[in-house]
This record gives sequence, structure tokens and C-alpha cells, in this order.
Amino acid sequence: MGKSVCVLEDDEGIRDVIILLLQEENYDVTGFASIEDFNLNAKNLKPDLFLLDVMLPDGSGIDICSGLKTADSTKNIPVLMMSAHAKIGEINKTCNAQGFISKPFDIYDLLKRVDYQLNLPS
Repeated sequence: MGKSVCVLEDDEGIRDVIILLLQEENYDVTGFASIEDFNLNAKNLKPDLFLLDVMLPDGSGIDICSGLKTADSTKNIPVLMMSAHAKIGEINKTCNAQGFISKPFDIYDLLKRVDYQLNLPS
């Protein structure tokens, strides 16, 4: 089984594309459309990476990132943030994410960033 990625993205088309791309790279991917769904179901997951959208219908991915980075069980798991509107400066001020992907994104850049985070030497 490959490394696992947890995707929180409300846009079904974008979420499906990301999941498909990552599965093609042999990652185990779980996707969520809302913070509510994420909070109800992600507790049992131990992903190797979180990929979070900033603007969600029921809140902010930045808040989720902040929570992940302060919880003992997830603080060392890399987080990549995505947004069409937010800027990396805003995210760096409020969330200790390992990276930022601007939408629309280049699929090769997305895969490269995910691969980099998942294959950093320990």
C-alpha cells in the first residue's frame, strides 16, 4: 500500500481530478467535500499528507490546518494548502502549512509538490 493523502476540497470536479491523479501515482487517497464531513470521518485516518482547500462552504481550511498543526497526533504531518483567492502570505500568518498551491494549478506541479512532501528524508 502506498502513502496516503487526505484531500479536503468542496469542488467535486477538482476533488475528483486530484484523487484520480494521486491514485495514478499509487497514493491511497481519501477525499472530503466539507469540514463537517472531514471532522466526522477523518479522525480514524492517519494520512501521510493533508491537501486542504482554503475556502469551503462551511468554514476555512486554514482553521483546519491550524488545528492539525496544534494536535499532537497530526502536528508532524505535512499540509499543503490550495486556493484560487488566498495568498501564501495570508496562509503563512495563520497556518504552519508546508506549502501553497494556487488554483488553477498545473497537475505536474501538484504532483511534484505532493511527491516532495511525501518523500522528504526523515
